[in-house]
Amino acid sequence: MQLFPRTSRISLLTLAAIATALTLTACSGATSGSGPTSGQSSTADASAATFSTADIEFAQMMIPHHEQAVEMSEGMLAKHGVDPRVTKLATTIKAAQAPEIVRLKSWLTDWNATADSMSGMDHSNDGMMSDADMMTLDNADGADADRIFLEQMVMHHEGAIAMARTELDKGTNADARELASAIVSSQTEEIAVMTSLLATL
Repeated sequence: MQLFPRTSRISLLTLAAIATALTLTACSGATSGSGPTSGQSSTADASAATFSTADIEFAQMMIPHHEQAVEMSEGMLAKHGVDPRVTKLATTIKAAQAPEIVRLKSWLTDWNATADSMSGMDHSNDGMMSDADMMTLDNADGADADRIFLEQMVMHHEGAIAMARTELDKGTNADARELASAIVSSQTEEIAVMTSLLATL
């Protein structure tokens, strides 16, 4: 005597097969999950987690470089008799580079690096102005100040572009490389503007 009809046994076997398949699928998902495991960064942190010595050096060198450009620009904005075109340029440089300093310092904090590790190094090839250069600009007025500022800032920008290109060649951090690319683009354009202005002074 059969306890279950034939059709009922087939249904039970089908249900068992489905349950087994579902169990295997669940186990497979648990072992190959796409989320971060212990010690791994999430997608949001991936950019900050991937960096190299070149990225650190780029940030450490660009911070004082930007700070000096901001200082030079602020000095021009405080002068009287400055060409309005030069005033506009100084305003643009300050507005662009001041926030970038904050970003660069934030990256160094994320990378457990200090911002002053490059102090005392030779900056003769990166466009940085000497104390004597800065004094010359501080003491200049009117058209002389315009000319000196533009000449110095062209060299300053050329140094920044060289450092940015080194970052693009050797750096690995996506955010740092993006900033380096932006520096090359924007400061190349500003050099063209400054060269054009110099020809009219």
